[in-house]
Amino acid sequence: MTNPPSLTNPGDAAHPDDPPGQPGSATTPATTPATTPATTPDAAHSVATGSVATGSVAARRALEALRAGVPNRDAVAALGSLQTGVEDRFTELLDAVVATAGAGEHAEPAGGMLIGGGFGSGKSHVLEHLAHRALDAGFVVSKVVISKETALHDPAKVFRAAIDCAQVPGRPGSAIDEIAAALMTDSAHYADLYRWVHTDDAPVDSRFAAALFLHEYAHGDVELADRLVRFWAGDPLPVADLRRRLKEAGAATTYKLSTVKEGDLAVQRFRFVARLIRAAGYHGWIVLLDEVELIGRYSLLQRAKSYAEVARWVRGDRDDPGAPIGAVLTTVEDFEAQVLVGKNDVELIPKRLRSKGTAEHDLLAGRAEIGMRVIEREQLLLQPPDRDELDRSYAKLKEIHGVAFGWSPPDVEGLERLPSNRMRQYVRAWINEWDLRRLDPTYVPDTTAAPVLVDYSEDTDLEAPEGDADTGAQADETSGQGDETGGQGDETGGQGDETSGTTSGLPGGFPPSF
Repeated sequence: MTNPPSLTNPGDAAHPDDPPGQPGSATTPATTPATTPATTPDAAHSVATGSVATGSVAARRALEALRAGVPNRDAVAALGSLQTGVEDRFTELLDAVVATAGAGEHAEPAGGMLIGGGFGSGKSHVLEHLAHRALDAGFVVSKVVISKETALHDPAKVFRAAIDCAQVPGRPGSAIDEIAAALMTDSAHYADLYRWVHTDDAPVDSRFAAALFLHEYAHGDVELADRLVRFWAGDPLPVADLRRRLKEAGAATTYKLSTVKEGDLAVQRFRFVARLIRAAGYHGWIVLLDEVELIGRYSLLQRAKSYAEVARWVRGDRDDPGAPIGAVLTTVEDFEAQVLVGKNDVELIPKRLRSKGTAEHDLLAGRAEIGMRVIEREQLLLQPPDRDELDRSYAKLKEIHGVAFGWSPPDVEGLERLPSNRMRQYVRAWINEWDLRRLDPTYVPDTTAAPVLVDYSEDTDLEAPEGDADTGAQADETSGQGDETGGQGDETGGQGDETSGTTSGLPGGFPPSF
């Protein structure tokens, strides 16, 4: 790549030490240090405050969310979280993401953390709590639930889900549009982004540099600016169109555009957008991945690729250690026993992959082993509620139920307090019994709890449809007829034969060993 066009005067860029709001500096919306304990912005209007005379709407929202086991802001604000070990580790993660600013190529990536807990132990509740903390501290946050539509082994689908659901602090609109609108081209962070994406060894394709240049060059061309932003968000951008726009801007020879695979492009989008977020004035990007245990139902090859993704998210992207991005993953605490040992993945996956005799399969085997070790050794287990936490939660829920329905709830038995019971079971039992007593004050409920077993049997419905694989996408750099969204399909495309075929286009960013 030749020297990039200079669109800003480096002397006018903000210095990292400049105070916010002063000439030559960027006023960042991220005014809360990452280490500062976060508070809920609308706590004054929530049922979590000392006064519950705030109306029944928020109280009912909180109750229904807790009843369904799908926590929302009201529910999290009401009960909070007493998982101090998780919160302390999350604070360290936020600080590590902030510290990536100015980090050299040999710095350690921020990485992530893996939370383990049984069904109903409060993993999703804790994730929602951490999301609010990160937003309050000035981070963009995405919460992605792993599912059939969003397979962990497919970086393109995970990226699209992450950018579509991303939340920007204090901004209700589309995250990528809010980020693009907030870019400050005279700031130090934008200058860092511009220099980084234009270096010859940048771990992203040159089309990102070209798109950033054109976005600044576009000025009043709303259509062009929108297409570039959509490309950052995952939409295709035909190379022929990009070349034509570069020629119009007098930069046709500056950027060498070549083919790229969709899986690689998705990983690169995470790297680029994380820095774009910082250039917009935020600390970085926090990605929360819930229900990772679903990978236990994938085929063997898809499980292998998913373990490799676990390694990349938790250990960090070694090809881009300076990316201001951190991740929190959740899984069930018995995943190791049921899948790694129960399905013998620890031995079977590396052996099966290395038997193919290709360098790419050997590389995938090594990455999968790292991901499996992370699950074995690095889970941060949620602590079961003690008597004090149960008493506090019971009192708070009783108060909320009274506000929601305008009555004075009586004391109820709920479940017997046993170490085997989950927090969700206690909460649902209390709420259900108050509901019944409100309808019939003389009724005496008798609540029982039954264990919920997680199904780890392989499910062919979770296989990706043919032609949707991340390894076959090629961009047509000459005609613009093909783009990054095409795909030829291989073993990630739902063929279900993990013993034959070849693996190509594995996403980058993993260390070969640790």
